Amino acid sequence: MSSAHTLRRFRRDGRVVIVGASLAGLRAAEALRGEGFTGSLTMIGDEPGEPYDRPPLSKQVLTGWVPAEGTTLPRRCDIDAEWLLGVPADGLDLAADQVRLADGRRIPFDRMLIATGVRARPWPVEAEGALDGVFVVRTRQDAEGLQRAIAAGPSRVLIIGAGFTGSEIASVCRERGLPVTVAELGPAPLVGGLGAMIGGVAADMQRAHGVDLRCGVKVTQLEGDAQGRLCRAHFSDGSTVDADVAVVALGGIRNTEWLRDSGLAVGVWGVACDAGCRAFDLNGLVTDDIFVAGDVARSPHPIYEYRFISLEHWANAVEQAEIAAHNMVSTQADRWPHLSIPAFWSIQFGVNIKSVGVPTYADEVVVAQGSVADRRFVAAYGYQGRVTAAVSFNNAKWLDHYRQLIETAAPFPPPCPTPDQPVDAKPVPVDFPGPALLAQGATVVVTGHDPGERRVTAMRQGR
Repeated sequence: MSSAHTLRRFRRDGRVVIVGASLAGLRAAEALRGEGFTGSLTMIGDEPGEPYDRPPLSKQVLTGWVPAEGTTLPRRCDIDAEWLLGVPADGLDLAADQVRLADGRRIPFDRMLIATGVRARPWPVEAEGALDGVFVVRTRQDAEGLQRAIAAGPSRVLIIGAGFTGSEIASVCRERGLPVTVAELGPAPLVGGLGAMIGGVAADMQRAHGVDLRCGVKVTQLEGDAQGRLCRAHFSDGSTVDADVAVVALGGIRNTEWLRDSGLAVGVWGVACDAGCRAFDLNGLVTDDIFVAGDVARSPHPIYEYRFISLEHWANAVEQAEIAAHNMVSTQADRWPHLSIPAFWSIQFGVNIKSVGVPTYADEVVVAQGSVADRRFVAAYGYQGRVTAAVSFNNAKWLDHYRQLIETAAPFPPPCPTPDQPVDAKPVPVDFPGPALLAQGATVVVTGHDPGERRVTAMRQGR
C-alpha cells in the first residue's frame, strides 16, 4: 500500500477490522470515517453490548448517580460498521490476513487495529473468588453487582489492593458510611503509581476518613460460610477480618493471550508498537498493516528516552486511537507520531488528584506548590535533573504549566510560578516499590531498555 493509487483504493474499498469494541476501538472507527475511509469496517468485541465508558464504573456507578447502562459511549458519527459482539477473537493469522474468532469464524482484513485493552486480575484461588460477595470491577456487570451489594449495607467491605481503583471504591464506601478495610501489600496506597511521598499522603487521607488501612500485608485466604457466602479474610500477619463484601483490586491483565502465536511482539506489558501505532513482529520489525491502540499498546516515547510505556488512561486511549486511524489511511510521509504527554485523574475522599507526565519515570520528587497538610499542592517529579511529571491534589489549574516544563525538558527542581512555594521544599527520593511488587497493579508502568542495550529477555509471568 505504498503507492498513492493503492492507498486511494484502500481508502475507498479496503477492509478494516478493529478487535476490541472499546473506547479506543470506537474512537478509531469514528476517526477512520472522519478521515474519509469508505471501505468495510468490522468491530469485534467479547462483551455482548456496544462500547461503554469505564472510569464511571468505580465512581458514579457505585454511588448510584449513574446507572450502569447509562455509561454507553456516545457516537460522534455513524461508523457504518458490522458489529460482531459477544464472541472474542482467539487468534491472528498474519499470513492469511485473518482474525480467528472463538466460534470458528475467520474474518479477513487489509488492515487491523488491536484494541483489546485489559481485564481485571482475578483472585488467584478460583473457588474463593467465586464466593458470593467477592467482586472485581472492570465491566458494567461487575460495577452493577458491586453497587447492589454496597447499597444493601454490608457489615464491612474489604478492598484488596490500594491502587487507584481500590482507593476510589474505598472512598465511595466511606461516603455511604460503610466500615472499610483496605489491604495493601505495598507500604502505602498509590505507591506503585506515585511513589512513597504521595503514598504517605494517601495513607493519611484514608485513615482520616475512617478506613482501616493495613499496609505491608497480604490477604492469604477468603473464607466462606456453609452457604458459599464470604464471611472472613485471613492476612499474612496472622490476623483476620470479618467481611461480607470483598473487592479484588489487584490491577489488570492485558488481553494479549490470543496473539501469543501470531508472530507479533506481545507479552504481559502489551503489544509492542512504534510511535505511529504500528505493531512490531517478533524480530522487532514494524508491520505495515497491524496497528495497536489503548491500554494494550506499548510504545516508545521520545521524551522518556524512547522507553516503552504502557498506559491505562482514558485520554491516552482516545489520542492513540485517533493517531492509529489516521496512520492507517495515510502515506508514510503524512503519518503522525503519538507524542502526547500522559494525563490522568482520580477523585477520592473529597480530593481531586490529577497528573501529567509519567511519575514512575523519576528519581526525585518535590512539593513545588501549596501545602501537603491542607491536601492542596502540586508535587513535581524529576529524572536526572529534568522535570518528567507532576501530580496535583486539589490544585489542577497549574498542570498545563508543568506539562510545558516536561515538554521543554525544564530543569528539576522547577521554579515555582506562584508565591505558594513551601519555604522548606527539598527534593526527596521518589522511592517506588521493586518491579515484582509494582507489576501487581500499577496503572502506569515504564518498561524497556536504554537504546544502547542490545540484549533483551522475554519472560512470561505466572497468574
